[in-house]
Amino acid sequence: MLVVSLCGAIGIAGFSALGIWQLERRVWKLDLIDRVEHRLLAPPVAAPGPAAWATVNAADDEYRRLVVSGRFLADRETLVQAVSDLGGGFWVMAPFQTDGGFTVLVNRGFVSPDKRDPASRAASKPSGDHTEIHGLLRMSEPKGGFLRNNDPAGNRWYSRDVQAIAAAQGIAQAAPYFIDADATPNPGGWPVGGLTVVSFHNSHLVYAVTWFALALMVLGAVAYLWRHDMQERPRRPSGSSDPL
Repeated sequence: MLVVSLCGAIGIAGFSALGIWQLERRVWKLDLIDRVEHRLLAPPVAAPGPAAWATVNAADDEYRRLVVSGRFLADRETLVQAVSDLGGGFWVMAPFQTDGGFTVLVNRGFVSPDKRDPASRAASKPSGDHTEIHGLLRMSEPKGGFLRNNDPAGNRWYSRDVQAIAAAQGIAQAAPYFIDADATPNPGGWPVGGLTVVSFHNSHLVYAVTWFALALMVLGAVAYLWRHDMQERPRRPSGSSDPL
């Protein structure tokens, strides 16, 4: 019984620790959701310039509403494979030269496969020297996505890797984030902006209950074995060994 009790104690402690960890994760996730909701409701702020780039991070800045003025760099868009509420297609990532002197990539929105050729949506080609963009700050997505790595040489992109896209487009200094443009319609209807999905998976309470339930099950099993052993002890011949 000593070995059984020791194993049971380890199991109870382990499952309980995992349950407590999930409760801590739930507190963190609820705080994150609250902060993001406040950012989405707050007035837009100027896009962070080079002086602030070192401090931009997902925990404090992602989904912050931004506004930036400048002009798109024509004919330098990058298509990134995407799955949206409109189906499969591509995000149109375009470099934007800001009035502040730095460049930021803007996700202008989604296009279906039949609209991947810019000529098929010529009406939406950026023009003019001054445009104002409203959108959400998003962090770079390095390395790739959809279980595939980005292939800059082949111009095949599966994630919005800001540094890699900027390098492929010959942009020397680009912001370490990109902007998801809002739903302001583009001429001709494409690309379709404002499709950012802001949602957070939060099943930590379910996981915590599961771990605590397993701890209780182990406790119940150990208690049952102890009770059974105590009931069997008077029936054993004197000097007999404990089979457990």
